[in-house]
Amino acid sequence: MLLIKIKIKKRKDKTMPLESATAAILAHIAAEAGPELYDMAVTESREMYREMQPDLPEIVVYSVADTTIEGPAGPIPVRIYRPSAAPAPVHVHFHGGGWVIGDLDTHDRDCREICAGADCIVVAVDYRLAPEHIFPAAPEDCYAALCWATANKGLLGGLPGPVSVGGDSAGGNLAAAVALMARDRNGPAIAMQLLIYPVIDATMESESYRDNADGYLLSRTMMAWFWDLYCPDVDLRADPLASPITAEDLSTLPPALMMTAEFDPLRDEGEAYAQRLKAAGVEVEVRRFDGLVHGFFSQAGIIEAAREGVDLAVKALRKAHNRAS
Repeated sequence: MLLIKIKIKKRKDKTMPLESATAAILAHIAAEAGPELYDMAVTESREMYREMQPDLPEIVVYSVADTTIEGPAGPIPVRIYRPSAAPAPVHVHFHGGGWVIGDLDTHDRDCREICAGADCIVVAVDYRLAPEHIFPAAPEDCYAALCWATANKGLLGGLPGPVSVGGDSAGGNLAAAVALMARDRNGPAIAMQLLIYPVIDATMESESYRDNADGYLLSRTMMAWFWDLYCPDVDLRADPLASPITAEDLSTLPPALMMTAEFDPLRDEGEAYAQRLKAAGVEVEVRRFDGLVHGFFSQAGIIEAAREGVDLAVKALRKAHNRAS
């Protein structure tokens, strides 16, 4: 497994230490001599990111099938996970990776966790990536996938009722953007937004960006690299579909679960967005995972505290879809 190079910082201003397994992983990575993702060609960064994924036992689900759906600029690859042969609710999921890296394979385990744990059909979306396809290509693809999944619930074997949307990091950004698009375009109803340490604000000026700028996997430099590739027009970053927190009106949006990590540059913007949603009358559950870093959701197979995050997510999805746990 290829590893990226990071710097470990001792922090005196934190109320909780790094979770022990997370600290060991970070120490191991820091000891390795390796390039940073943002110092490589994009194609090389994507390959390294694939190789960085933990090698864990596969989570077995009833069926997994790859297909394509029609998108605004051509076919969009999707992967459909089914928990059983019986009808089930539908969840549309968007992978993370800064809109630049990541794909159906890098987030396969996350989708299997959701499918099995929440007892729902998961439609994972391989939206167009930057820099080949800059903003707003990704949110438009994701919105098209929401519309397709809603219109084809019968084909998918889905139960009646609205689908849910979700994602981690850039995928959480896209889930929040899709919720805004569905409301403003009179689009499909959404059961809930699963927002796993999402990107919400392009300004990168929060306290957590200052405190967690380096040393915790996702760095401020890496986020700046992602933004430069995804939305090179700085003025466009104020668009709510790029930075959802800039939306003037957040009322009548779907219920949300906001999950953040203590040692994550994105922590404060996610929590600020949750507070704005609450102030607008949206039902929101917020959970900060102390001691953990960005990306913990994918580490549930090796970090016990991360397993709590997966359990919380699938419980919220079951509740949103009115499924007994």
